Amino acid sequence: MDTVDHLAKLVGPAKVDFQRNTDGVLVTASGPWTIAFIEEVDDDIRAFSIEGSAKLVLNTTAATQLDTSGAWLIERLRQRVEEAGIAFSHEDDEPRRQQLVDVIHRRERPETDAPTQTKSWRGPIVRLGEIGIEFGRDLMTALYILGSSVRGPSSNGGSGRGLRVMSILNQIDQMGWRAVPVVFVMSFLIGAIIAQQGAYQMQAYGEELLAISLVGILHFREVGVLLTSIMVAGRSGSAITAEIGTMKMREEIDALQVMGLNPVGVLLFPRLLAIMICLPILTLLSNIAGIMGAMVVMDIYVGITPSQFITTLTEDISPRHLAVGLAKAPVMALIIGLVAAVEGLKVGGSSESLGQRTTAAVVKSIFLVIVVDGLFTIFFSAMNF
Repeated sequence: MDTVDHLAKLVGPAKVDFQRNTDGVLVTASGPWTIAFIEEVDDDIRAFSIEGSAKLVLNTTAATQLDTSGAWLIERLRQRVEEAGIAFSHEDDEPRRQQLVDVIHRRERPETDAPTQTKSWRGPIVRLGEIGIEFGRDLMTALYILGSSVRGPSSNGGSGRGLRVMSILNQIDQMGWRAVPVVFVMSFLIGAIIAQQGAYQMQAYGEELLAISLVGILHFREVGVLLTSIMVAGRSGSAITAEIGTMKMREEIDALQVMGLNPVGVLLFPRLLAIMICLPILTLLSNIAGIMGAMVVMDIYVGITPSQFITTLTEDISPRHLAVGLAKAPVMALIIGLVAAVEGLKVGGSSESLGQRTTAAVVKSIFLVIVVDGLFTIFFSAMNF
């Protein structure tokens, strides 16, 4: 308290003067309106009655100092006056102090003062425009990643130039070899289910052997590559997004750029190359597993021996059906890899953002894979292939 008294003697106490006139009330501030002297002024303002006034004008030009505490006091006076239905205005010749008061006022403004957003026909159109803009940005990022990846090993840049064989082999192990069990089991079960349902429907016509052709054509052309792509999108695509997103959160990507290395060449190129190598192989494995599942079911359910199954399959199924499915696989792999990489680079600084982008990568990849598969089907049907 002694320090405050000493300062008051040096700079003078904070004061407030009230003058009533025909227009309303003029409040004049003087002295230092700071945290050290504001208490007495606050008491005077609280004790002053504003009833019966039409307007209140606060002039702080004569105040020698004004800090945040003084601005809060002004804002509290403003709220009290406006709640009483009285017009309030603040005057000060110094722009910086006026800006401080305005900042406090905007911060304390009730949310009800903000314009309410009413539902209108413009909402869906605005959202559609936002989706279009986001799609355009994602497309540009994907094209940049694809263009940089086409350069291959040279996109590493800096002292780390060259094909990173060990990195590629590690990604092949993660995306390919370790995905074999789940792909094999799922494809085996799907092939068995298709064969059982096909044989069940064909029994009414005495044409159980047609179920073999059904399984072969359907699995080779559509189910094998589509099922494998969906599983790879959920497994490897999400892993790519999570890995790249975590590196971005930890600023490891920025560190690579500081070191003179291109993140696309170091991080994304090995993953894109690995997934494009693994998906066709996994698709072939899926076809084999699906046929094996169908063979087991046909033997148990219908009584067709494995040798009869294989003979019928090789006679009725052309190699072009297998080629159609395998031709789709690299394109599906590229889509999954690019979507996962783009979503990984969009991760913000929070774990919530990482989860959202990982989920978005899986959903977008599966959606695009199904759409592209449909386009391939229409194309090959039109070409009679």
